[in-house]
Amino acid sequence: MAQHRQRRGPMAEINVVPYIDVMLVLLVIFMITAPLLSQGVKVDLPQADAKPLDKESREPVEVSVDAEGSFYINIGGDEKVPVEAEEIVKRVSIILRKHPDTPVVVRGDNNVNYGAVVEAMVLLQRAGAPGVGLATDPVERK
Repeated sequence: MAQHRQRRGPMAEINVVPYIDVMLVLLVIFMITAPLLSQGVKVDLPQADAKPLDKESREPVEVSVDAEGSFYINIGGDEKVPVEAEEIVKRVSIILRKHPDTPVVVRGDNNVNYGAVVEAMVLLQRAGAPGVGLATDPVERK
């Protein structure tokens, strides 16, 4: 007597465990890299009770001056490499020709020579910036 085995039909369920594993790995990667992307050059900004930029305005062009007086430019790209003065004038003038309403901000370190911040402002004026803002940290209320 031959025993007949019943054949199982194809499973209609999707195994989602590998997808969950991939999702968790991506979540961890994004949690680690997101703070690194928003950081720029370490600049110890002075504190002031100033009004923040409008949320409706364009992303500002930031020129940072670190404690040693080196210039950095942040136009949505890499800000970690120091740039020369003429490079700042060239890049900012291109952006302002395309988008004249772009805010321009100088982020000067709290310990930098005042002359370096003024030099950055002069460079931005040469690039065609109608006005230059100074970035500050908010005052800590005690």
